[in-house]
Amino acid sequence: MSDPNHQKEASIDTYSEVFRKQRAKALTLRTERLNERTKRLKKLQLWIEKNQKAIQDAVYRDFKKPALEVNITEIYPVLTEIKHALLHLKNWAKPKKVDAPVSMLGTTSFIRYEPKGVCLIIAPWNFPFNLAVGPLVSALAAGNTVILKPSEMTRYTSELIDSMIGDIFTEDEVRVFNGGVDVSQALLQLPFDHIFFTGSPAVGKHVMRAAAENLTSVTLELGGKSPAIVDETANIKDTAEKIAWGKFINNGQTCVAPDYVLIHPLVKGAFIDQLKLASQRLFNHDGQGFQQSKDYARIINNNHFNRLDGLIKDAVEKGANIVMGGNLVSEDRFIPPTVLTDVAEDARILEEEIFGPVLPVVEYSSIEDVIQTVNNKPKPLALYYFGQSNKNKRAILNATSSGAVCINECVLHFNHPNLPFGGVNNSGMGKSHGWYGFLAFSNEKPVLRQRIGFTTTKTVYPPYNNRVKSIVKLLTKYF
Repeated sequence: MSDPNHQKEASIDTYSEVFRKQRAKALTLRTERLNERTKRLKKLQLWIEKNQKAIQDAVYRDFKKPALEVNITEIYPVLTEIKHALLHLKNWAKPKKVDAPVSMLGTTSFIRYEPKGVCLIIAPWNFPFNLAVGPLVSALAAGNTVILKPSEMTRYTSELIDSMIGDIFTEDEVRVFNGGVDVSQALLQLPFDHIFFTGSPAVGKHVMRAAAENLTSVTLELGGKSPAIVDETANIKDTAEKIAWGKFINNGQTCVAPDYVLIHPLVKGAFIDQLKLASQRLFNHDGQGFQQSKDYARIINNNHFNRLDGLIKDAVEKGANIVMGGNLVSEDRFIPPTVLTDVAEDARILEEEIFGPVLPVVEYSSIEDVIQTVNNKPKPLALYYFGQSNKNKRAILNATSSGAVCINECVLHFNHPNLPFGGVNNSGMGKSHGWYGFLAFSNEKPVLRQRIGFTTTKTVYPPYNNRVKSIVKLLTKYF
């Protein structure tokens, strides 16, 4: 029988050897022509386009995600990211000239965007293809080498990603390491030039601590309790349909899904009625039941199923009413679209991120109460306002902080290629997608060029006599 400790040491040696190869390769990528980056992106694009059925099958095997939903939420966003990068990469990578103030008279300056080097991407399970390959696109566009760690919870998708990367890249360009937490911990010991992590705030803190040991920069895409605020001016039918889609797609396992609804009491009843109808239209259109629907995914594993079951039971024990759903089937990891009302403030479901198809609906009495409720929790990844009151909209935008805001919409901002995506404080740090993803994996290096024999700074060189004193006084006053 082989020694497990020896196997672990061998794995660590393998990680270090691949890291060494990628570090050497990264030095050569700094001076390559830009079209080499576009070639790598096009190869990735071509593989995805040719293997869409394989991607659909892998994600379905992991948690029964419908094929078209895989296209919409996994494949399409990645292809969009690639096409956007190919269209704009030349402009992104071009040095940007910087204007000189009067005090810098005679200088010319610009900013160069250089690759950071060897990057680590640790991906989550909830969108296992999208959230692994999307950041990879940005890293490659910026000219880096990458070690990619997919989630161990989505075995089939992670194996497919490993196969894809092996088909397209050499291991000194991109390498996948599959495995559990021990693999992530071992990789985090290496002195990467940048780490991109998507996951929970709790694990994000461990990643940040590990990165601090090597002073590695990080992008943390985390989560939190993203509120949906529905006031009395909202179009209730439109609002209910958008929230039903944003909440229950991917079986609620979406970091930017509405986590709870804060609603004006005048429209609460109508909203719940419309939410029921919208959920039926979207996920049970043939009337055979949500469990038989081909358009409704499943919870990823038993641990998460039991966690959600516990959240519902805790809320009910504390007085909550189940007004929709609630019929769980553990053998199928099935939780239907579920809505709770009259939820106690100390219920766990209002304190923990839900990450499942369970939606608490909570009444509010004033916009000031809404703002206080949001601000009493950690800053969310997203905030959604549904209504037509400019006063309420301004108050919410001005008085709350979140990674993003959507007005009369939810979730959709994730797919906007020209918007930065990311959180703030507990919900994350750093931005991704498009130009912002390119920046995350780039070092913005300022370059200042001066004429030989000339600099305005010479006017304040020592000795510090009365002439220098007068010049400094003028500079301080006017420049």
